[in-house]
Amino acid sequence: MNPSPLIRRFSRNPLGRDLAVGDIHGYFSLLQGALDQAGFDPARDRLFSVGDLTDRGPDCTAVLEWLTKPWFHPVCGNHDDYVCRYESCDRENWIQNGGGWFQQLTPGEQSTFAAHYRTLPIAIEVATPAGPVGLLHADCPFSSWQGLLDQLDAGVSGGRLRAIKNVCLWSRRRIERLDESGVEDLVALVVGHTPVGLPARLGNVYYIDTGGWYPDEGGFFTLLDLHTLMPLPPGAVR
Repeated sequence: MNPSPLIRRFSRNPLGRDLAVGDIHGYFSLLQGALDQAGFDPARDRLFSVGDLTDRGPDCTAVLEWLTKPWFHPVCGNHDDYVCRYESCDRENWIQNGGGWFQQLTPGEQSTFAAHYRTLPIAIEVATPAGPVGLLHADCPFSSWQGLLDQLDAGVSGGRLRAIKNVCLWSRRRIERLDESGVEDLVALVVGHTPVGLPARLGNVYYIDTGGWYPDEGGFFTLLDLHTLMPLPPGAVR
């Protein structure tokens, strides 16, 4: 069985830190400021993203430059999936949710963006000293991480794959129910999608979309250290 391109696995980082950031939504300049404040070293550290790279912010077209950075590793979010499906998605809904920037691109530029976005995995697994940490945009559709990996590695397709992706990219069921059952086979699952005032935890599921994309309303980028599961700078996890 060949590993699925929908999963990306990373070995331990022997040089520096592994950080995860919440939804970016086109605010790459502010993200860079947060990295600078955290002393991010691109020669040693890695940055993992829970997706939603664009829509809403002023720096959406900068995403292509960020995707070339060897230390930046995002999963696909629901807003990123709009780009992947730009020829068939609900454009009105997309525009209402910040997708106007994409409509202003030339057809050739749209095709280029889509080609890059279609390489994004649904899931990332990072080896850490404490064990594996998973990243998805929204939630895991199975009680165990291995259950998700088995389905994706088996090459599931069609309606079954759409159902899995729908949970991974869109679900808020766990946080709406305050479900603390967690996800087996992981030290932690790190997600975004649902804005929270401070980094939050339900079982071993960490929510880190603290609204770096709405800075005028007090939002900020959370950088979660995947080795310690503590945010930088140190702050409370509710």
